[in-house]
Amino acid sequence: MIHHAKCYSKDYPRPQFVRSNWENLNGTWEFRFDDENVGEREKWYEDFNGACKIQVPFTYETKLSGIEDENRHDHIWYGRKILADGSRLEKENYVIHFEGSDFLTTLWVNGQMAGSHRGGYARFSFDITNLLRDGENELVVKVEDSFDMQQPRGKQRWQKENYGCWYVQTTGIWKTVWSEYVPKMSLKNVKMTPVIEAGTLEVEYQVDALECMWDGSLCVEADITFGGEFINRVSTAVISEHTCAKIDVSKKNGGYEWVVKTWSPQEANLYDISFALKKDGEVMDKVDSYFAMREIRIDGNNILLNGSPLYQRLILDQGYWRDSHLTPPDEEALIEDIDKIRALGYNGLRKHQKTEDERFLYWCDVKGMLVWSEMAAAYDFSDYAVSEFTREWMEIVNQNYNHPCIITWTPFNESWGISQVKTKRPQQHFTEAIYHLTKSMDPYRPVIVNDGWEHTVSDIITLHDYEASGEIFKSRYGDLKDEILSSEVYHCYMKSALANGYDYTGQPVIISEFGGIAFNEDRGWGYGDKVNTKEDFIERFDKITTAIKEIPYVCGYCYTQVSDVQQEINGLMDIDRNYKVDSEKIREINERQVGFWRQYK
Repeated sequence: MIHHAKCYSKDYPRPQFVRSNWENLNGTWEFRFDDENVGEREKWYEDFNGACKIQVPFTYETKLSGIEDENRHDHIWYGRKILADGSRLEKENYVIHFEGSDFLTTLWVNGQMAGSHRGGYARFSFDITNLLRDGENELVVKVEDSFDMQQPRGKQRWQKENYGCWYVQTTGIWKTVWSEYVPKMSLKNVKMTPVIEAGTLEVEYQVDALECMWDGSLCVEADITFGGEFINRVSTAVISEHTCAKIDVSKKNGGYEWVVKTWSPQEANLYDISFALKKDGEVMDKVDSYFAMREIRIDGNNILLNGSPLYQRLILDQGYWRDSHLTPPDEEALIEDIDKIRALGYNGLRKHQKTEDERFLYWCDVKGMLVWSEMAAAYDFSDYAVSEFTREWMEIVNQNYNHPCIITWTPFNESWGISQVKTKRPQQHFTEAIYHLTKSMDPYRPVIVNDGWEHTVSDIITLHDYEASGEIFKSRYGDLKDEILSSEVYHCYMKSALANGYDYTGQPVIISEFGGIAFNEDRGWGYGDKVNTKEDFIERFDKITTAIKEIPYVCGYCYTQVSDVQQEINGLMDIDRNYKVDSEKIREINERQVGFWRQYK
């Protein structure tokens, strides 16, 4: 099913919570560096004069920003004018949304501070109604960033030059900025959880209304349709800010039986749902969304999707582009990546060290692409690092909870930011805390703690190995399950699958990084020995991929990677998304059934 949420329009930044009245604030803004950090003292926010122009949402480091300065600037300022309708402000609130701005962002409106937010990857919003006047208004934004290794930064470098697999930093606004008029009495959030066995959708409404309204006069009416066919309407009385409901999707309106349509890579069935907040029958607010009936769970050493074993053929996706770095150049670029990943024979991807534009997740929902959602790592361990990481990770889990494409949360990678997790209890406690906090918000999806090695408490055990020989791969893992899945060193990285004090308890096992094949003719960094010809590339790819599929206790893999990124040249495509080798040959190898692997979808 090809699904488009109601009122969804090109470039709409929040496809799962759609209102019809919104304004895209991307485009030309005034811009200024503040290398001496004097802007606040000199009150630039009162009458901002930019030294140049910048194209938001591209950061000053990128070509598409119009500036293309890759040097470090820790304090930067933006300014632009907006128009507000005074007559609407009497009935509605004006909210401005930042989909992503790295790292400390402060907003002033007409010289008055509206608020600030810490963190580079989660969406945040400010209600600026009381600071606006009818007609023209001035927005001024200051963003502060640094090379601090204790703040979540992902693949952004913390030194002057790129090295290894770390790239040019991302400073400031790097995702869409937009605004909308929101009714004074409104829906703030809707959390949707499908329960396939019961044929129901569990819904938690968060409502913004005055306390005096909790008198039974408020209700939320939910209408569900599938492919244009009306399924059900459920009205729920709202008696507090948080109200829960269960919606039956197994019967059509009137009690007729309805076969629940499940979501999978083979058939990405999506239901449309609209929510109307009503007071005494009058519509106060209306939001359009969608959901899927999809269940992901662990059963012994298998991962089940809708009750059937799922073999995950994933690819590592870092989401960088030549002229815009972390920011997608447009929505079409996001769609192109998903389509080309599918054409290579993968059924999912691991979005690496980045919380991607939510439009990307929307199109993964639509196209049936499985996603592992990962947090950007810090690289030093401290109280500050723990605090910043925890707060932002929980914002991200809450923000993206409703996307059916996300089947796994992956907060940590390769002991980054927790370099002594193998032996040090404080770092182990931190990973356990993040695991349980994530599970408290989402008890349904698997959580991987420390992808690659030195796992503590984790629903899946994942291993990283860039061995170039298929024969060595098979001999290393094929008959050594008990030896490998322990706290003993298991391969050349001198790493162990588990941290000290933790035992393997029968979890599923996935090789979640391998490959990284690069060509000798390409200048740059890659994993291990490079190959000379396309034939050599295909041969190595075939042998190592097939070797993994022949390991009976491994239920999936993740190849590194989709495309080249700056100096890292081990993509199946170059940075401009041109295939390096025949995509059909890669697809055939990925989809080829091998031995026991036939049982999987």
